[in-house]
Amino acid sequence: MKVLIVYASAGSGHRRAAEAIYNYLKENRSDLNISIIDILTKTNVLFKFEYTLGYSFLLYRAVSLWRFAFWLTEFKWLRPVSRFIASLLNLINSQRFIKYLFKENPDIIISTHFLSSEIAAYLKRKKKIGSKIITVITDFGVHPFWVAEGTDLYIAASEFTKGKLLAEGVREDKIRVFGLPSDAKFLKQFDRYALAQKIGIAPDKFTVLLMTGSSGIGPLEDIARLLSEEVQVLLVCAANKKLYTRLNQEQIPQVRVFAFVDNTEELMAVSDLIITKAGGSTIAEIVNMELTPIFISIIPGQEADNVEALKEFGVGLRPKDISELRDFVLEFKNNPQKLEEARDRIRKIKKLFSCQEIASVIR
Repeated sequence: MKVLIVYASAGSGHRRAAEAIYNYLKENRSDLNISIIDILTKTNVLFKFEYTLGYSFLLYRAVSLWRFAFWLTEFKWLRPVSRFIASLLNLINSQRFIKYLFKENPDIIISTHFLSSEIAAYLKRKKKIGSKIITVITDFGVHPFWVAEGTDLYIAASEFTKGKLLAEGVREDKIRVFGLPSDAKFLKQFDRYALAQKIGIAPDKFTVLLMTGSSGIGPLEDIARLLSEEVQVLLVCAANKKLYTRLNQEQIPQVRVFAFVDNTEELMAVSDLIITKAGGSTIAEIVNMELTPIFISIIPGQEADNVEALKEFGVGLRPKDISELRDFVLEFKNNPQKLEEARDRIRKIKKLFSCQEIASVIR
């Protein structure tokens, strides 16, 4: 059986979910012929640019425009027009991907981005492919673009997500609440003391992990300085090279500074709290690590929906400013019972076997 896993490299979350599924299937399903691609490599150059650098520009340089675009495509009365225009542009610019699907003729398409889901579902409606289409929604909320007639199965992050799909007219028998796929390394058991020694921090101090994705956006330095007076801080600067260089040279007491890291799971394992953005894949990793989140620098649209969804389960906090953020951190530090109660709520939405359950429907 031939299985094609498709993602789009607009943000890292879609790729991380696709890779988690791919790695699990490669290790556990030797009966499958599996491949994985970035759909944007099968589109024209301008379209790929708009989806990657254009996407990043809107999020980090023109967030008001992004907020308007998200609202415009979500607003019920404008959907017929916005969806028609978007679908037409997607089809025009994805001809290489369409030809690729015709050539490969996969039995199953697992999509972690609405672009590939929409195109595959369109071809299926036109009876040009016969693939089973499984869409893995990589956020807790559901933008209307995720829903495409012709899709056989939707993998939802939570019951909240399922409710959103039902409200969009998806039949209940087409929805499975399997959770968000994440890398197996976030499912391991860790020795906090040994890891703390490896990383070079005190294992017995209250520790906060501060990271906001690959761009290192937000008031990271201000937060780190403020919290360092009270707790131990692990600050991941990622692509923010100026911040990393400056703070690495300054050596603020109780602040350990990192650039890009490939051991996020270890940093999470030695932390009591995480201050971060609200991306879907990040939330999946946080939940699997049972780490209480405080959300900052939230992107309008999908991340705001994620925060709203977690609020339904009593998970996560969203401070109005840095001063309130500090109060939240100290409240958890000084009240271990409250921290444990927060972890209990996280355990209730934790889904360890998302990839395994996805594999169970591949037949």
